[in-house]
Amino acid sequence: MARQNVAEQFVDILVRAGVRRLYGVVGDSLNPVVDAVRRTPDIDWIQVRHEEVAAFAAGAEAQITGRLTACAGSCGPGNLHLINGLYDAHRSMAPVLALASQIPSSEIGLGYFQETHPDRLFAECSHYSELISSPRQMPRLLQTAIQHAVGQSGVSVVALPGDIASEPAPDKAWQTALVTSRPTVRPGDEEIDALVKMVDEADRVTLFCGSGTAGAHAEVMQFAERVKAPVGHALRGKEWIQYDNPFDVGMSGLLGYGAAYEATHECDLLILLGTDFPYNAFLPDDVKIVQVDVRPERLGRRSKLDLAVWGDVRETLRCLVPRVRAKTDRRFLDRMLKKHADALEGVVKAYTRKVEKHVPIHPEYVASVLDELADDDAVFTVDTGMCNVWAARYITPNGRRRIIGSFSHGSMANALPQAIGAQFTDRRRQVISMSGDGGFSMLMGDFLTLVQYDLPVKIVLFDNSSLGMVELEMLVSGLPSYGTTNHNPDFAAVARAAGAYGVRVEKPKQLAGALKDAFKHKGPALVDIVTDPNALSIPPRISREMVSGFALSASKIVLDGGVGRMVQMARSNLRNVPRP
Repeated sequence: MARQNVAEQFVDILVRAGVRRLYGVVGDSLNPVVDAVRRTPDIDWIQVRHEEVAAFAAGAEAQITGRLTACAGSCGPGNLHLINGLYDAHRSMAPVLALASQIPSSEIGLGYFQETHPDRLFAECSHYSELISSPRQMPRLLQTAIQHAVGQSGVSVVALPGDIASEPAPDKAWQTALVTSRPTVRPGDEEIDALVKMVDEADRVTLFCGSGTAGAHAEVMQFAERVKAPVGHALRGKEWIQYDNPFDVGMSGLLGYGAAYEATHECDLLILLGTDFPYNAFLPDDVKIVQVDVRPERLGRRSKLDLAVWGDVRETLRCLVPRVRAKTDRRFLDRMLKKHADALEGVVKAYTRKVEKHVPIHPEYVASVLDELADDDAVFTVDTGMCNVWAARYITPNGRRRIIGSFSHGSMANALPQAIGAQFTDRRRQVISMSGDGGFSMLMGDFLTLVQYDLPVKIVLFDNSSLGMVELEMLVSGLPSYGTTNHNPDFAAVARAAGAYGVRVEKPKQLAGALKDAFKHKGPALVDIVTDPNALSIPPRISREMVSGFALSASKIVLDGGVGRMVQMARSNLRNVPRP
């Protein structure tokens, strides 16, 4: 049997680690690896039009499957394009292995054509970033990179010169065991003892949940019931904790709604569960705070903690629930549930008044209709900006749907690339890209990737011809909007010219039918919906604290709009509150 070269060995190890696709753009220094993929039946090369899309797609696939994924870029400019998507994957804790091919090894450090140093450039957006400078480093270096990505839930980068990739692999290369999944982490007994004591001594407990509650819904509900705690969430916790939740008091932060802010400030013990919520202005500074997180470096970096607990949320609660005393006093919980319901009742009218006759179309109305028509197990990918607002307030989680966005990195243009990665995991599952016209147009070249692979992604385009969130930030800061207007084409016509299904919607009565037809279409489809650029819900007053656009007062009044079916949940939960 012919001896393997380094590229072939590299690809074989990826396959053994569970990688099914390698997203990227071909290029000379990458050719040996691409050819190895061509000859390996268990992995596919996914050709995208921009390497940034490759990284976003790989990150989305990793978030959907929980498995290691991979992307690649050729030397210099090619792999540099990966960096934004890798930042997003890394901050989303998505296990991604990035191959950054490199110039000929003999020319490194001599100012060669397209020379960069990817092992240095990617250091900040990865747990591991190293150069293979000799075939003898394989397979140990790649194994180490994989274990960093999987074990620490983030990005690893391997730089590989094209000439090294073509060289024979070492004669005695062994098949090493690979780490492909993470263990659970149980807190120490001392931390559990201390947490039990704090919960038992508290009269009013509030839980605030993030993405670290994934897989722990039942345990969170059991704990909330035992201690009669209202449950709020951050944006990344929405899909994991909001559904089937009789203790729900909404979301905190700039996009917040309901009574989450009040619940976190009026308790005497706040327990942060699996959240790295970045806006400390929304967290209290006069109540006791406990944080539970599987990443110890995140403990206490947002607020002063009275107790730091290193552990998985599910394992921590499994240890905690049997030991804490059951509370019987529901007065705090019931008061927060009523505040939540009242808050939602107060804003729900914002999208119900004459909405079916309003032209341009209210984007809130679009999101609410989309929520009704989408499949119960749909994957929504959400552009940063106003689409975040509509997803946060109108897309109803149910334990089967997924909502993915650039929620930690905050990048534009993420929705379409993430939809590509999500759709490749299952062509039969409905994947909907909630795109803004600004984000879509930034990377719209990869709409052609949907056509090339006949991926049935449905793009719902909120087309207000502006960078809506940026305009809102300017206005909140007291500045006139400038540089925020887009001169757009008919995106539906562009979609049709590319060989996909495209329809433009300008009147509300056309909306439901257009979405239904697009969803029935078996291939890629784009619904270009002309929405109201003034749907920003500017606050009735502007305070000094709002100038950053992310201050406390902004969260309470800036985005005062509808909340979709969440008001129904609040009403339902309120019915369970005992009446005097």
